[in-house]
Amino acid sequence: MNQTLRRVIMAANWKMYKTASDIPSYADKLLHLLQPTKAEVIIFPPAIVVPAVVDAFAASSVKVGVQNIYWQPEGAFTGEISLPMVKEAGASYSLCGHSERRHYFGESAEMVTRKAAAVFEAGLIPIVCIGETLDDRENGETFDVLHSDLTASLSAIEPNEDLIIAYEPVWAIGTGRVASPADAEEVISYIREQLFELWGNIANRISIIYGGSVKPDNIKELLACSNIDGVLVGGASLKPEGFAAIANAAD
Repeated sequence: MNQTLRRVIMAANWKMYKTASDIPSYADKLLHLLQPTKAEVIIFPPAIVVPAVVDAFAASSVKVGVQNIYWQPEGAFTGEISLPMVKEAGASYSLCGHSERRHYFGESAEMVTRKAAAVFEAGLIPIVCIGETLDDRENGETFDVLHSDLTASLSAIEPNEDLIIAYEPVWAIGTGRVASPADAEEVISYIREQLFELWGNIANRISIIYGGSVKPDNIKELLACSNIDGVLVGGASLKPEGFAAIANAAD
């Protein structure tokens, strides 16, 4: 990792797991296990428990984000949450375009870029997620898909070094399969090259993280890659012991 130019991000995506009653015990254990770090440690819980997570980690450096937002500040959009709501709840990051949002709920790249632009406008930080399917990979289309997704997902955003990109190969999410460190580094290096094409030298200050069956036993190899600036952790973050072991590897 190039820590001199880029932030190191250790993020936990809880997906649709945990209720408010789970939070105090999890927070106590995680804070006991976490070592001092220069990395940004972020938790993305379900939206309804964001206030409980914010309160539980208020005295620490752990940050909180949301898994999804809608780009309008208010309106007749049943089931959505707005950025004013998110800010008031205490979150400071938002995932945009996680593969499960794209594939299960039909989010297009146009929707993702509108969300990311709104997150920046609200003063929060977006993590824009891109990644290829197994069919894309087996057909040799990984780079074409990523180029298209990256370009479209950033089309409404002005260059901003606070942007975070998450590369999460769809075939590795929740499957137990993981891209080899060499494969992940190759793809993330390509993503950075595409950022250079789009935004110039600012690309070398943008953190690009890896997501996809990250575990304590593969974290050190992933972080040893020069272009991987952290991880977005799913299942292994649901237990504080697992997430602490991953987050502590940042240093």
